[in-house]
Amino acid sequence: MAVTEYDDNCSFCAIARGQDPSVDVVAEGGGWVAFFPLNPATPGHTLVIPRAHVRNLWDADLELAGVVMRAAVLVGRAIDTALKPQGMNLITSDGRVAEQTVFHLHLHLVPRWRNDGFGQIWPTGHRYENVDKTNLAGSIKSAFGEHSR
Repeated sequence: MAVTEYDDNCSFCAIARGQDPSVDVVAEGGGWVAFFPLNPATPGHTLVIPRAHVRNLWDADLELAGVVMRAAVLVGRAIDTALKPQGMNLITSDGRVAEQTVFHLHLHLVPRWRNDGFGQIWPTGHRYENVDKTNLAGSIKSAFGEHSR
């Protein structure tokens, strides 16, 4: 796993260590920090990050992933209570193609309201209905067996 104490070149590691006073931290725990991003998608859009440096969710060990997901649930509940959104997205990205711009694991909690300008998160028009789902399922099942030991 690619978990380290911190990365001196990572802006989110600086936030996790309390070295960026310009960031609005909304909640924190022993292994995580939640804060507003510089360019929020909606009011209350919050990022939850681990204090330890890890590139993405898939590189996190299960203990760290659990800590971050628990924090996301707690912060999400707080956002829901405080802002009363009509819905909420939980988003994480891995890699440039998935629009990851900061390579430190982060979960986006995005409160949603009808006509909030965020737009749809699922593509329209293009479908993958003719994909061989049996072979895909078999490949995933096989890989899951390797990772679940």
